[in-house]
Amino acid sequence: MNKIVRKIFVVDDDEMLSMALEDYIARKTKHEVFLFNTGEECLEHLEEQPDIIILDYNLNSVKKDAADGLIILEAIKKVDDRVKVVMLSSQEASWIVVQTKKMGAEQYVVKDENAFEKIVSICDTILIN
Repeated sequence: MNKIVRKIFVVDDDEMLSMALEDYIARKTKHEVFLFNTGEECLEHLEEQPDIIILDYNLNSVKKDAADGLIILEAIKKVDDRVKVVMLSSQEASWIVVQTKKMGAEQYVVKDENAFEKIVSICDTILIN
């Protein structure tokens, strides 16, 4: 049985991490992955109807005036509340996790040595349902 190829957006200002995640997803799945360095770039491409957006919490380490992940999450949900968003961050504070989930994030993944594996597992689960 062939799996349907889905569209995944990765939004992270850490270019090396984004490229590594893209490579990992490509090796583990057949999904198309598109990279964006800012949330604003992602928002400009929402008409392409991604199935999942993997969104960093802190997006302003490169461009200081870039909107953070919460603002982008809110904007994504205003445009299309059906888009599944998975937050990916080094922030481990429980209040941040709760806040992102209240705003519509499907899951929250902490950037650790198992993050990429967790992302692929979450994507598989979301895309099956």
